[in-house]
Amino acid sequence: MHNIILLGAGHIGQAIARRLHAAGDYRLLAADRDAAALPPLQAMGIATREADFNDPAQLRALLAEGDAVINALPYHMAIPVAEAAREARVHYFDLTEDVQATRRIMQLAQDADTAFMPQCGLAPGFIGIAAHHLAQGFDEIREIKMRVGALPEFPTNEIKYNLTWSVDGLVNEYCHPCEAIRDGALQEVQALEGLEHFSLDGVEYEAFNTSGGLGTLCVTLAGRVANLDYKSVRYPGHRDRLRFLLEELRLKERPELLKDILRNAVPATMQDVVLVFVTVSGRRGGQYLQRAFSRKVFADAQESAIQITTAAGVCAAVDLFFAGRLPQRGFIRQEQVALPDLLENRFGRAYAGPEDGGRRRYTVAMPSTGGDQDECASTPPGRLAA
Repeated sequence: MHNIILLGAGHIGQAIARRLHAAGDYRLLAADRDAAALPPLQAMGIATREADFNDPAQLRALLAEGDAVINALPYHMAIPVAEAAREARVHYFDLTEDVQATRRIMQLAQDADTAFMPQCGLAPGFIGIAAHHLAQGFDEIREIKMRVGALPEFPTNEIKYNLTWSVDGLVNEYCHPCEAIRDGALQEVQALEGLEHFSLDGVEYEAFNTSGGLGTLCVTLAGRVANLDYKSVRYPGHRDRLRFLLEELRLKERPELLKDILRNAVPATMQDVVLVFVTVSGRRGGQYLQRAFSRKVFADAQESAIQITTAAGVCAAVDLFFAGRLPQRGFIRQEQVALPDLLENRFGRAYAGPEDGGRRRYTVAMPSTGGDQDECASTPPGRLAA
């Protein structure tokens, strides 16, 4: 039985707790600074505690009670919790998309006798695992495009968006520079730039640069890929309206005001869809080829799609770690997770189809004169049962 300290009892924290508690081989202690957030977890039979995460001594003492901590707090808490985990000598997992926080966690992991695995959600997280898996089949990688959207199924407002996840994380990815590789060189590009349009399953989308989604792939694939980028997917028109708010009204300089506006003017929804789309092109066996990978995950009767996908990612990471399928100390990159391992995992199956224990396989045709095909764990476009 592994002792897990779960920090954060919001929607994502509750989804994580449900999975690990139901698994039967994890003992959870869930903590939140807001006592009102704890009753849903208490109703599941999970031990809870009200805690002040801004008190370093109290935080260290709390983490020392576990074998590992899962940090489901806002991104700005990643560094203090990781520092406390290092001092308490417990394994660390989080969901952060913040680039600076991840760089600091990499430093903390150096010479540590415990493991540090940030970015265990959707993007960064699953998207990097999928992209890295596709890239392994190439002798020379020309381009990797990673696209992810957490979208309302039924947008009705002017910005064609509803709140489906953390407002803090949303504003963070819209306001900070983004990493990319262009012509083999690591670059910083501006958020909200790089606008493009595409369609999938007959639905029109737009995509543009946002911060953090690449995770550590720029480091892992340095020198191997000519072009690599990550963009968030939205419905057409969203980017222009957000750029008006952030740049012309200068709310980028007043992020707390922007968050307040979004929380009070843009309704949240549990009726959402998560879209994952990756393409990799390059040379294999002397031919110029492309492989594609797509997912659509919809909300179910109990959880939103973003809850399903985020909780699946971090729970699978923890499960694979304690099963010995990942390094047991130091910094662990998401791309060190093998995609087949994740899709076969009891939690990671949320990303697969309903057949054969939650996994469906199909073939992705590759442009080859010999009719060559690669089998890829994925599903045809359309609804993907969680």
